[in-house]
Amino acid sequence: MGGAANCPSVMNILFRYIILTVFLVLVCMEPNQVEARVEPPYPPDYELKALHEIAAELGKKDWNFSENPCNNKSSWFTPPPTHGSQAINNSTVTCNCSFTNGECHIEVIYLAGQDLDGVLPPSLSKLLYIKTVILHRNYLKGIIPREWAALKLETLSVAMNHITGPIPGYLGNITTLKYLSLENNQFSGTIPPEFGRLVNLENLTLNATYLTGKFPLSLANLSNLKELRISSNNFTGKIPDIFRSWKQLEKLEIQASGFEGPIPSSLALLHNLVELRISDLPGEGSKFPNLKNMKNMYRLMLRSCNISGTIPDYIWELSGLQILDLSFNKLEGNFSDSESLTKAQYMYLTKNSLAGHIPEWMSIRDSRYQIDLSYNNFSESHQSLSCRENLNLFQSFSGGKNLGPDNCLKSLPCSKDWYSVNINCGGGATTINGVNYEADEDLGGRAKYVPLKETWETSSTGLFWDTTPTSMDFIARNVSVLRTNNSELYTRARLSPLSLTYYFRCLANGNYTVTLHFAEIVIRDNRSYQSLGRRIFDVYVQEKLELKDFNIKNEEKGVDKAAIRKFKTVVRNKTLTIRFHWAGKGTTAIPRRGTYGPLISAISVDSDHRPRVLNAWEKNLKVVVGAVVSVLCLVLVILGILWWKGYFQPKPSREQVLRGLDLQTGFFTFIQMKAATNNFDPANKIGEGGFGAVYKGVLLDGTIIAIKKLSSKSRQGDREFLNELGMISGLQHPNVVRLYGCCVEGTQLLLDMNTWKIIALHMLYSVLKKAS
Repeated sequence: MGGAANCPSVMNILFRYIILTVFLVLVCMEPNQVEARVEPPYPPDYELKALHEIAAELGKKDWNFSENPCNNKSSWFTPPPTHGSQAINNSTVTCNCSFTNGECHIEVIYLAGQDLDGVLPPSLSKLLYIKTVILHRNYLKGIIPREWAALKLETLSVAMNHITGPIPGYLGNITTLKYLSLENNQFSGTIPPEFGRLVNLENLTLNATYLTGKFPLSLANLSNLKELRISSNNFTGKIPDIFRSWKQLEKLEIQASGFEGPIPSSLALLHNLVELRISDLPGEGSKFPNLKNMKNMYRLMLRSCNISGTIPDYIWELSGLQILDLSFNKLEGNFSDSESLTKAQYMYLTKNSLAGHIPEWMSIRDSRYQIDLSYNNFSESHQSLSCRENLNLFQSFSGGKNLGPDNCLKSLPCSKDWYSVNINCGGGATTINGVNYEADEDLGGRAKYVPLKETWETSSTGLFWDTTPTSMDFIARNVSVLRTNNSELYTRARLSPLSLTYYFRCLANGNYTVTLHFAEIVIRDNRSYQSLGRRIFDVYVQEKLELKDFNIKNEEKGVDKAAIRKFKTVVRNKTLTIRFHWAGKGTTAIPRRGTYGPLISAISVDSDHRPRVLNAWEKNLKVVVGAVVSVLCLVLVILGILWWKGYFQPKPSREQVLRGLDLQTGFFTFIQMKAATNNFDPANKIGEGGFGAVYKGVLLDGTIIAIKKLSSKSRQGDREFLNELGMISGLQHPNVVRLYGCCVEGTQLLLDMNTWKIIALHMLYSVLKKAS
């Protein structure tokens, strides 16, 4: 957060000292002395002795004491960085040789990025002329020595070390201080009220120092203050209303400080502000603060401050505004269609309640401008909004819609319901334990939402402040060999400086398990300043806060280790949202400026009731079974049609047919027939025709009958038998035999008739035969 802009200015101050010192030495010499005295004199012996002691206390082992510390050469001097670059590593000792007695005294010690693992040197107090001490980006331990209180320092930075204990009040005795940075240490306690005595202080940076308690009102005495940064602490109470005392203030940073709202009205008195950053204020909300007289504002952040109402018109008229971040508030209202509005290069209005149409001037700006309007309530525009990489419109319309089917998503309709999605965030496609992880190698952006997949898409919001933007800002790469299992998932990760959303579409509704894979691959855990970083962020699943103040390194007690977290959730409307959010906490400058915000290595989304995935053999078997079932179904259909047409109806038995005929006769059983004929005794046989023999029989009631039994050798079939039966049963005449009944059991075909008429007919038949 803070300090970033400070490092270059400190370097400029340092090297102005160096150049001025060398210039004065040369000017003060006689022309004939310049050639004779090429090098400046050594510092006094007591200062050289002090340097030996300081080196031992710091753990500095590469100073070459055989050379003159004031010669601006060798181990005592680091050349200034090239124009526009930032110096991280520096080892410089500078002397002031402009004293009238010709002496040189040590005035600057600049040891940055040296990974010195000693303590803050008490012996520094023996350098009576020292004005600048810069010891940032080391691994120095212990407390700030009391001996330093006697120094006449103007610049003091011990930022990004491992210093502990309370900030000592005796630092307030160094009233000559103009620049004081204690950023990124592990202090405890409160800001000493004695700091109110630092009346010459122009820059105070206390970011990420674990400070607590209330802000001391004595700091209202710092009337010369131009820059104040107190982010990422644990202060209590409301933001102090003491801004009226700091009328020269140019830069103010209060991000996630622990203070509560509202924003004090006295902020309006700071007319000289050019950079204002206030974020993550819980508690009471407020209307938009009065910034109307801050005409030179070029960086404005009022993020997550619970601000309601509309955005004042004068904000759009700030001609020098470069960055505008009003995200995560409760702002309402519409935009003007005027084209004369702000030319801010980066504009973040994310997560508000802005409505109306999106003005044309926002939709037509080129790629130099980044605009994020995601999570708002805009209405559909009559104009066709293009899907662009520098205009984030994710869920920016009323009802939570994206750009609609006619824009970004028109070429990505859901082809089916998906039950599982796996993503290697920031990396290429890979397979782990049989699970295929999709590639996620898009470079991301500062205000980017462009759907590229049917099943998932990303929305990236935010700018890494205090750094020079590059195309690789949003992809992290491991800086050492990973020895964790499934290392392919952790060699790269996706980063975000504010908010990163993974939005899943086309999922089957139901219960799901979300698995998130993390590994800290940027911050280190060795005895180095690179291990002092603290990455802290929040995780939301379906907008439910699942992880708050999550610190990967702390959770796994180390770096390059996989941290896996699982969550249960419910998918409705076929969508799932996973959002990673930075709420301003933690460090921002270790191991380099701009190291903060969420980091995610891989994501798995799995339905708790998804269909089991078949292997190749099972898939082949499924095809074969499917083919067999299809053939069987076809056969059954054909058989059903034939049955419906009557082809498979059973043929009725003779008895069924006879009983279905309207015959005037009775039915006898075969047993009755056998009993009547004495088991068809040949003695009872009275004749024989072409189709069988005729037997005389007596029924149990004494009735004499004649029984015609169809011979098994007869060629008379069922039809002939039925015809004969029907013909005889229909005859009614005294001289014609009358049919008593029949028997059709099994294969037996029998007719029962009056015996005397049969006998008479037989006799007549015989007589006629003889006559012929």
